[in-house]
Amino acid sequence: MNILHPKNDWQRNILIVWFAVFMTGVGLSEVMPFLSLYIATLGHFSHDQLTFYSGAAFAVTFMVTAVVAPLWGKLADRKGRKLMMLRAAGGMAVVFFLMGFATNVWQLLLLRAIQGGLGGFVSNSNALIATQTPKRYVGRALGIVVTGFTAGNLLGPLFGGALASAFSYRTTFHLTGIIMLVVFVFIWWLVKERPINASTNQGEDAEVKPVNTGWSALPNRHLLIAVFITTMLVQTVNMSINPIVSLFVLELMPHANGGTITFMAGVVAAAPGIATVLAAPGFGRLGDRFGTRRLIQIGFAIGILAFVPTAFITSVIMLVVLRFIVGISDATLLPAIQTLLSKNSPENMVSRVFSYNQSFQAIGSVIGPFLGVVIANSLDYRAIFLISALIMAVNAFLFSWNTRHSK
Repeated sequence: MNILHPKNDWQRNILIVWFAVFMTGVGLSEVMPFLSLYIATLGHFSHDQLTFYSGAAFAVTFMVTAVVAPLWGKLADRKGRKLMMLRAAGGMAVVFFLMGFATNVWQLLLLRAIQGGLGGFVSNSNALIATQTPKRYVGRALGIVVTGFTAGNLLGPLFGGALASAFSYRTTFHLTGIIMLVVFVFIWWLVKERPINASTNQGEDAEVKPVNTGWSALPNRHLLIAVFITTMLVQTVNMSINPIVSLFVLELMPHANGGTITFMAGVVAAAPGIATVLAAPGFGRLGDRFGTRRLIQIGFAIGILAFVPTAFITSVIMLVVLRFIVGISDATLLPAIQTLLSKNSPENMVSRVFSYNQSFQAIGSVIGPFLGVVIANSLDYRAIFLISALIMAVNAFLFSWNTRHSK
């Protein structure tokens, strides 16, 4: 498959959707570095109040997403994935633009909640690619899409910090709204979605899918629930280090100045994403060739082997290396999980299944930082990595047990 010279709609869709999820990743993540600082300009808050409102502004988006994502997924299966991508991009464009006009913290929290309610762009992007791509290429196609969103998340905080420094917090929100408007236009003009019953998935080698009317009619519910739990626990582990990454770097470099600490904390935070961007397409191809279930098991093993020694390191360089290996684990797991969902979902329920998976991922995004803070306060920073390894081991066991009878 040579997507650099697309000859078919599904190949062209991969290129366009990659750019769209990249820009979405940039837009969603570029406001995060200064969100707490923006909240501080909306009132006179104590330290504890500012901490609470900052945490609430972060968590409320994921909490609402977890609730409403399946509803959007069900609608996408009925009305089309492209339409839901347009709905999400257009809605977020308006919401981000309005955030730049917030006059108090409650308005901002309401808009962050609405942002979560209007989400689903990435999950529907994955669903569109999964249903419009021939089955034998689904793994590598989803691997490519994963790199787009991950790369956007990596560069977003850098862009956001630069924009906030050059202009203002409010202007950066407005520019983020414009970015989402650009995404809306790209999807509207360039993405081609064929009807499900005429999809490229329905080739000679495609299985005939039964007509399903609801969740109870899914033939592989047990497997899908296992994958949802896998997604939630992987996201929990990935997010658990976020609250303490700079503090752990400070512990490893006690005599460094503030600028060095900030720079190295950024490198540590970026290392997993860089590894995922580099490795995900290759692992997607391997999953298509050798099987997604086996690839997920390999991903668990790599993650455990990375987390355990992290608890005993004495050098920030080793922390960067081991976090990079965690990114390789993610590159193994994320495309394989998406592919497994695709291959075990009827054509007319793919978006719904992907949205359920997004709900579990959002739950992990809320649990992870909270768990990291609790462990750090109760034990220490290093314990987070040992418990993360334990969670990965439990995740591997549950996944293997729940999928032992699946082909």
